[in-house]
Amino acid sequence: MSQAIQKSLRDSAGMRWTALLLLALAMFCSYIFMDILSPIKDLMQETRGWDSTAFGTMQGSEVFLNVFVFFLIFAGIILDKMGVRFTAVLSAAVMLVGACVKWYAVSENFIGSGLETWFNNNLNYIPVFDELGVSPFYEGMPASAKFAACGFMIFGCGCEMAGITVSRGIVKWFKGREMALAMGSEMALARLGVATCMIFSPFFARLGGEVSVSRSVAFGVVLMCIALIMTIVYFFMDQKLDAQTGEAEEKDDPFKVSDIGKILSDSGFWIVALLCVLYYSAIFPFQKYAVNMLQCNLTLTAPDADSFWASSSVTIVQYVIMLVVAAAGFASNFQKKANLRYGLLGLSIAALITYCYMGYMRQSAESIFAVFPLLAVLITPILGSYLDHHGKAASMLVLGSVLLIACHLTFAFVLPAFKGSPVGGIIIAYTTILVLGASFSLVPASLWPSVPKLVDAKVIGSAYALIFWIQNIGLWLFPLLIGKVLDATNPGVTDPTQFDYTAPLVMLACLGVAALILGFVLKIVDKKKGIGLELPNITE
Repeated sequence: MSQAIQKSLRDSAGMRWTALLLLALAMFCSYIFMDILSPIKDLMQETRGWDSTAFGTMQGSEVFLNVFVFFLIFAGIILDKMGVRFTAVLSAAVMLVGACVKWYAVSENFIGSGLETWFNNNLNYIPVFDELGVSPFYEGMPASAKFAACGFMIFGCGCEMAGITVSRGIVKWFKGREMALAMGSEMALARLGVATCMIFSPFFARLGGEVSVSRSVAFGVVLMCIALIMTIVYFFMDQKLDAQTGEAEEKDDPFKVSDIGKILSDSGFWIVALLCVLYYSAIFPFQKYAVNMLQCNLTLTAPDADSFWASSSVTIVQYVIMLVVAAAGFASNFQKKANLRYGLLGLSIAALITYCYMGYMRQSAESIFAVFPLLAVLITPILGSYLDHHGKAASMLVLGSVLLIACHLTFAFVLPAFKGSPVGGIIIAYTTILVLGASFSLVPASLWPSVPKLVDAKVIGSAYALIFWIQNIGLWLFPLLIGKVLDATNPGVTDPTQFDYTAPLVMLACLGVAALILGFVLKIVDKKKGIGLELPNITE
């Protein structure tokens, strides 16, 4: 048996990292679609009549079914019963269906259709949900926003199912090995999807000089097709691994509903879950408004229409440079030779400076915010490797919370003070965005590998599902709250580039303060109970 295990795919570094790459590419595509409308919020208001409340309600709808119909709990049960590979393919298929619905909702074909008439006349009142104040629709909400919300709900079911599946898959392939590095690397690659979205969504929307928001969503639909293909390939790899090792823990030791009680009775689990909802609620909802926030707080002057900086080719060049930043920075962490390591690091830094200069010359808020994940890609392997060999996961969460607070307060009070300074404002924006992205990399590298230390192996899928469900409450609530607060604090403002974002940003900073307090509580609980969150992941 030991000889068979030694020859398994999991014990081949190349094979287990290939499995990780397939899962990460699927998440990369889903991250692009998740925020596909975020960098064109202003265009949605101009072309589809979505104000901030409509935009925020639609964006929050992504997780509505996960939270209020408890789909994520069912997803965890499906994962524990059916295994990683089946759930991975199912999640990608569900995301593709939701993406197609959302594309049709914002397409020109929807305008004037019978479906538009139906949505205008219906879903204005949802019994129970309206009374509770949690309805995903409201009277007066544009029909296209309602139908897009329906598609986004379906997509959200698949996306969050994919999230817990990827986490479980990494545990399966990397347990006892470089798990924090694997999880951090997966999220680093996935978050390149945020940058890709910020660059290419406006590019496709304005392609050919004619604005069409549906082109951006169509780009996302194509990527979701690619995600489905990636999960199918992973299906066969995972199937071969089980054939080699004889593993089938989800069938040998099946999930029981009573296991949920065991998970929920653990105080360490609750602290990690609450940390997750606070931290992610301060990041993902912010991403949906970040480009518009920059448009409102930076002095941006569009380049001449016939210049290189206004051409479509500059988008491709800048994206290639961004990939160089990410690839060289990421690869530098794995080089044993000092000259090669520092050479790649130098190349990454030089490319990053070039990228930032191009963003400044383009005077484009979306290309400025696209720098968000780049520093994270560079430092995530360092953090993951450190946690694998030295531990200190809870301490990393505390540090991430401090950086989160500092960044949101900088956006709220420092950045607006530089609005009259075209260069100074962009420097402040770039620096703060990079630090925020770096703080975000602390979470997957430290939080997710901690979950297997808190629960039994057979209910890891359910544990991740419960954490994601709690997290989704924040991901539903805060896009909606930001939109409502934005409209309430900007009465009479119709220009989408003139909003005052101070109140929403302070609200997000308060989430960071709560996360910081919980981080210290987690350190105390870990020390008292000996959970091992501060211990290395790699076992001898």
